[in-house]
Amino acid sequence: MKKAVIIGAGPAGLTAAYELLKRGGGDFEVTVLEESRDMGGISKTVEYNGNRMDMGGHRFFSKIARVNRWWEEILPMQGAPAYDDIVLGNKKKLKRGGPDPEKEDRVMLNRNRVSRIYYNSRFFDYPISLKPETFTNMGLVTTLQVGFSYIYSLFFKRKEESLEDFYINRFGRKLYSMFFEHYTENLWGRHPREIDPSWGAQRVKGLSILAIIKDVFSKMLPDRDQKKVETSLIESFSYPKLGPGQLWDVTASHIEEMGGRIIKEAKAVKITTDPDEKKIKSVTYEKQGVRETVDSDIVISSMPVRDLVAGMNDVPRGIAEVAAGLPYRDYMTLGLLVPKINLKNETKIRTIGNIVPDNWVYVHDRRVSMGRFQIYNNWSPYLVRDIKNTVWLGLEYFTNEGDRLWNLSDEQFTRFAVSEVVKIGLIDLPDKVLDSHVERIKKAYPAYFDTYDRIDEVIAYLNGFDNLFCVGRNGQHRYNNIDHSMMTSFLTVDHILAGKKDKTEIWNVNTEKEYHEK
Repeated sequence: MKKAVIIGAGPAGLTAAYELLKRGGGDFEVTVLEESRDMGGISKTVEYNGNRMDMGGHRFFSKIARVNRWWEEILPMQGAPAYDDIVLGNKKKLKRGGPDPEKEDRVMLNRNRVSRIYYNSRFFDYPISLKPETFTNMGLVTTLQVGFSYIYSLFFKRKEESLEDFYINRFGRKLYSMFFEHYTENLWGRHPREIDPSWGAQRVKGLSILAIIKDVFSKMLPDRDQKKVETSLIESFSYPKLGPGQLWDVTASHIEEMGGRIIKEAKAVKITTDPDEKKIKSVTYEKQGVRETVDSDIVISSMPVRDLVAGMNDVPRGIAEVAAGLPYRDYMTLGLLVPKINLKNETKIRTIGNIVPDNWVYVHDRRVSMGRFQIYNNWSPYLVRDIKNTVWLGLEYFTNEGDRLWNLSDEQFTRFAVSEVVKIGLIDLPDKVLDSHVERIKKAYPAYFDTYDRIDEVIAYLNGFDNLFCVGRNGQHRYNNIDHSMMTSFLTVDHILAGKKDKTEIWNVNTEKEYHEK
C-alpha cells in the first residue's frame, strides 16, 4: 500500500483523505495529522455551555455540482420543517419528504441569507441594494455623490494596481470610501492601496453596481436560477444543523471507518525531502512533546505555506525568504449570550423572538475595532440552547498574533468587546450579559501583500516535488472558501489516481472568473 500523509484536518485535508480512501481501491494507507483537537480547521464548531459557535460564519452554497453532491452524501438535505419554522407555524410552507431535523442530527438546513452593513448609525443591505430604504438612509446629497462618482468610474477606469483601484472601478470612489475602505483596512491591517488587486478578483469577482442592477431585474423573471446569480447576491444557502464543524466531524468518522488514521494534537514540524529525487520522504510530527516520523509516498499539505517551507530541508535561500514573508491575519471572536438585542426586525422575514434576521452584520464604524458580529440564532436554531429566550452573538475581531488585542486576557477582551457593542447600541448595559466565551484562530486569512507578489516562485519550487500536493486555503495561500478548498482536494486525488504530474489545474482553482461560495 502507498503511504499518504495528509497535513491538516480542515475541509481540504479531510476531503482529500475521504476521497483517497473511497476511490483508491484499498491501495492507500492514509494518515491525517491535525495540530488541534478539532476537525474542520477554521470551519470547526465550538460548543460552550450548550451554545455553539461558528468561526467566521460558513454558508454552504456552490455552483460546483461535484461539491453539492458531496455535501448531500455526507449530510442529507432537510425536507421537513426546521425547528424555527415549527415554532413560527410555517409547516405548510415547506416541502416534505426529507429527514426531520428535530429527529435527525445529520441534516443540512435551508437558511435565508441576510447580511447588512452598519454605517453612520444606520443599516444598509450587503451587498448594497437599490431599495428605497438605501437612498433614504444615504440622504439626497450622498445619493447624488454616489451616482456621479460611479458614472465617473465608468468613463475613467483606473489601472488596477491595488485593491483600492479594483473597488473604485466597480463602485465609484464615494461608495468605496463608505463601504470598502475602512472595513478592508480593519480586516487586513493594511490600507487597500497596499493590497494586491487579485484578492478582490477572487472574493468579489462579478459583483459591481451593474451586477446589482442586473439582479434587480432578474428577480422579476419567473423561476430564477440561483446558479446564474452573482454569488454575493444569493438569497439562501444550506447549513449543517449543528454548525459547519458537524460536516467535518461526520467526515472524520467515515474516514476512520474506512481504515484511515487521524492523529489529533499532532503538529507537523519537519518535512524531510530528497532534493535529488524531488520527493518528500517523510513527515515528522510532535505530539505532547514527543516526535514521531511517518514515511510518505504521497504528501497532501493544507498547512500554511510559510510553515511548510520552513519545515523543509535544503530550501534555496530566495524561496525560503519569500515563504517566510507571506503574511496572515488572525482572528478573535467573543461568543456573547444576552436576553435581547436592540435591533428591530423591519423585514418581512419572521424570526423566533422577532429578532433581526441577519446572519451577520458588517460594522463600518470608526469608533470601534469590531469588524463584524454574527447572530447565531439565525444560522441554525440548534446552535442556541434556549432559542426562545436568549440571543447568542459572535463578536468578530481581525488581529495579528501577538498584537494588543491578541495579548489581552479572556476577561480583558470580553470587557473590551462588550463595551463596543454597548457603544454602537447593540445591547444596553454590560450587566445584561448572561455568558461569554473567547476563541482565537491563528492564520485564519492568508493575506495579499508583502512577499505575496513573488509567491509564484514558491509554487514552482513546491511543484518540483512530484509527490507533494498543496491544497486548501492556507495550503495554497489563497483566500479559498470551503468549495474552493474541496475542489483542490478533488483534483489532487484525481491526479494521484491518474498518475498526473502537472499540478497547474489544482493551483488554478479559484483563479477563474466565476465565484464559488463557502
